[in-house]
Parts: sequence; structure tokens; C-alpha cells
Amino acid sequence: MKMITAIIQPDKLDEVSEALIKKDITRITVGRVTGHGQKIEGDLYRGQEVGMDLSPKIRIEIACNDAFVKEICDIIIETAKHDGGKLGDGKIFISPLEECIRIRTGQRGSEAI
Repeated sequence: MKMITAIIQPDKLDEVSEALIKKDITRITVGRVTGHGQKIEGDLYRGQEVGMDLSPKIRIEIACNDAFVKEICDIIIETAKHDGGKLGDGKIFISPLEECIRIRTGQRGSEAI
């Protein structure tokens, strides 16, 4: 089992979620976050460089079985990219998921996902 965490631009959320739903990937968690990754050229203020503020982003989390990791990542990469790719389009993190437990039924592991 894996946990896929994607950080994307807010304007791409609808496009990404619609593409995931078309492939029957409907169990996702979405949250609004702020941050910045790569350094974008800062502004000069009174002769000193001013750092960039945190930018609004969207965090998507998807717990899945190993067989779905590539498909999910391909969908996110395809739909979250702006016009061939621009700085700040986002990142995808894939982490091992040790355990998953469905609270309602008590199911564990890949069956709970």
C-alpha cells in the first residue's frame, strides 16, 4: 500500500479531480495549504532582496494499493501541468503506507482502502 501526496496549483484542482473520477479513483482527501518550493526571483526593496511569501496550494492525498500508483501519478502529472510545464506546477510524494483500518467495519490492509 502507498500514500500518494500531490501538491498542485489551486486552479488545477477541478481538472485533476475530474480526471481521477473518470478513472474511478474517488477516494481522495483534499486540503488547502500554503508553501513554496523552488526559489522564484525575489523583488528588490531598498536595495535588498525580499524573499517570496508563501503561495496557496492544494494538497491531495490518495491511499492506494501498489498496482494503482503509476496510473494515479500519470493522471496527476498529465492534468496538473500548465501548458507543457511551468515553475510551481507542484510535486508528488509517494510514501509506504504501513496500515489502513476502516473504522466502520474494522477491515485492515488493502481491503480497507
